[in-house]
Amino acid sequence: MAETLGPALPHELQEHARRVLRKACDCECPIAAAESCTGGLLSALLTDIPGCSHMFERGFVVYSDQAKCDLLGLERAMVEDCGAVSREVAIAMAKGALARSDAGLSISITGYAGPPGEGDDGEEGLVHFACSRKGNAMSHRECHFGKRGRQGVRIAALEVALDLIEQELGE
Repeated sequence: MAETLGPALPHELQEHARRVLRKACDCECPIAAAESCTGGLLSALLTDIPGCSHMFERGFVVYSDQAKCDLLGLERAMVEDCGAVSREVAIAMAKGALARSDAGLSISITGYAGPPGEGDDGEEGLVHFACSRKGNAMSHRECHFGKRGRQGVRIAALEVALDLIEQELGE
């Protein structure tokens, strides 16, 4: 069980993270995460698993548009034109995480965990993911989790992110 997040996250999610990290160890494939709506929760979960956490190379918590540009190298015009919660931005985030780390695989998560902010016409529960292993094609997934509340959307997003990483590592 995860040591510090244990009480906050479902046991099944923690076990899933453990399986994913074991696969990463077996493949010797370090992971980087670029997170927006999950606010670093995936990074915290992956570093909370004893014995395998060393396979987590780094995390980028890029909640603001500016952070996405500064830390991951996204073009501001692309973020503004496509929207921070979009397929294009999720893919650019995953590419940026790979380019700015020593990871062999990256995952990105960008979405609306709660009601969109003022002036935003986004859909609550809409989350875009992108995942790629170096040398492989980028995969993308769009999920519509609905109005589950911030915690519900974030937990659902963690599950999908772990699924994508596991698929990329080879089931």
